[in-house]
Amino acid sequence: MRFARAILFLMTTSLAAQAAVTKTSWGKLPDGTAVELYTLKSDAVEVGLTSYGARIVSIKTPDRTGKIADIALGYSTLEGYLTDNKTYVGSIVGRYGNRIAKGKFSLDGHEYSIPLNNGVNTLHGGTVGFDKKVWKSMDIPGGVEFTLVSPDGDQGYPGTLTAHVKYTLKGDALKIEYTATTTKDTVVNLTNHAYFNLGGEGSGTILNEEVTLYADRYTPVDSGLIPTGELAPVEGTPFDFRKSTAIGKRIGDDNEQLKLGGGYDHNWVLNGKIGELHPAARVYDPASGRVLTVTTTEPGVQFYTGNSIPGLFTGKSGVVYMKNAGFCLETQHFPDSPNEKSFPSTELKPGQTMHSTTIFTFTVEK
Repeated sequence: MRFARAILFLMTTSLAAQAAVTKTSWGKLPDGTAVELYTLKSDAVEVGLTSYGARIVSIKTPDRTGKIADIALGYSTLEGYLTDNKTYVGSIVGRYGNRIAKGKFSLDGHEYSIPLNNGVNTLHGGTVGFDKKVWKSMDIPGGVEFTLVSPDGDQGYPGTLTAHVKYTLKGDALKIEYTATTTKDTVVNLTNHAYFNLGGEGSGTILNEEVTLYADRYTPVDSGLIPTGELAPVEGTPFDFRKSTAIGKRIGDDNEQLKLGGGYDHNWVLNGKIGELHPAARVYDPASGRVLTVTTTEPGVQFYTGNSIPGLFTGKSGVVYMKNAGFCLETQHFPDSPNEKSFPSTELKPGQTMHSTTIFTFTVEK
């Protein structure tokens, strides 16, 4: 029966019409750089995207009664994103998403240093990462392609990196395709930092939403949230989400790893094969019936429960976002991979093309 449902889903998705795409001006940066806002609209979902940070601004989907809500945290104006220097909400983070220990790594016998912006470590690329850049944008069938050229030495990284991120919407599936090339040996780890609340942004916490993570192992961290190098089994720990479990059920357990993260802020080692689409996560909201399914070609996913949302920013609904207001599922290579040679490599060489795909699918369970 499950197999038959999967085949029906694939047939339905393949037959779905491409989304309609509209573009409007969305203001300017203080230096006068223009920012665009795109809307992708299918018969099932409406997605807002902006060239500032190549980010997701909104995702509007129905609940089990047909009521539409925006399930992506964010702001109603460009100014909201410009003043939020803490959450990375909705953005593409890079050149290296997640953490690099002490802001240093070695490549080809050379040590490189990146600005520290997370205690003694570097987070999401450095002090001026890809989330703070205006990407060039271009309409494509059913979506938009964002392009950013990061020059050699940008934030200390070697090589001129040209990154492309394509968002396309078809039916209930939002596909994100990442590609990158470089002029010198470098490291790259791109991901999207959307915060989801399936009850609707501003509706409260996500602690009652139920998560499945398709992973038998995760990467424990030290006090700076840098992986220790161990691939630890989830069995018998609060990190076992192989069966659907409410986010809040064990988040307050007396567990050293949970204390270090202030909740969940860890990388899960996905069971699928790198480079091939495989299940990463499924989230179900019992109150609304909304379901988010994540598939990816990446080896890991960072499940983050909004533990450090500072309570400083007012979202689109006029509600101040507080701790646990949203969750993230950042498909990725592992944190600090440049310094952990046993992890899947994030190195990219001239002549190679980094390619990665993640699909967010939005459905409803009656």
